[in-house]
Amino acid sequence: MVYSHTQISQYLRCPRSYRYRYLDGWREKDTRAAMVFGRCFETALAAYFRGEDCTAVFFKEWEVFRDSPFEYRKGDSWDRLLHQGTHLLEKFVREDRVRITHPQQNLQLKLTRTLQGGNEFVSFIDAIGELDGKRCLIDWKTTTSRYGEDPAGLLSLDPQLICYFWISGISDVAFVVFVRKQVPEIQYLKATISEEQRQDFGRLIETTVGQMESGQFPSHSGIRFPQNSCLSCPHLGLCLNNQKLVEANLIRRPGASDLDWLDELVD
Repeated sequence: MVYSHTQISQYLRCPRSYRYRYLDGWREKDTRAAMVFGRCFETALAAYFRGEDCTAVFFKEWEVFRDSPFEYRKGDSWDRLLHQGTHLLEKFVREDRVRITHPQQNLQLKLTRTLQGGNEFVSFIDAIGELDGKRCLIDWKTTTSRYGEDPAGLLSLDPQLICYFWISGISDVAFVVFVRKQVPEIQYLKATISEEQRQDFGRLIETTVGQMESGQFPSHSGIRFPQNSCLSCPHLGLCLNNQKLVEANLIRRPGASDLDWLDELVD
């Protein structure tokens, strides 16, 4: 079996939801504009580091979806996302704080690690380069609100970045956060992950994989008002036996075929 951070985090959030997606084949439909926007934006970033016109690439990628029946957040539209994405790219180029040498090798890297029992763990890293002159592992994010920065050191607790250190051996990590708002903003958030955190994550992986392989898929209800995490889960219709919700949010593919390890750039 091949595992990823996306799978592990979904299992820890709700084992039943993990089973629905990765074993039963129920996958969320690509109906959210932000999800597709993120993919187009990442393609444009890669073009920039290859020396291409990133705004032209972004327009070409996003143009394909001009008439797609996406779900937009209140106040958003295809034109608004085009405007925001273009301005964020222009701002990123002007600030010139990130350098990626040899982009063919250092963008969208696939890293693998063998687990106990012959299983494999895979991660797709957005970039390895320099931020403000310091070598680090970089992950791109797009969002409509700023990431929290206080208290100091908060980013070092992010499980995705801990995972990246565990698999890459690079302890200096960063989020480059593209904030889509009226006045575009880019956050450059840095952290250093400790060796203790790396070892703890390795033990968490082995324990969680063991639970998966033993067939433990209990549901973890997220309904506790006002925190309603079940409401944002695409598999809610399956838990409620609500066929209308299932048809609106999900498509079904052959079981265990949906091993999509790329962490989406979403709001």
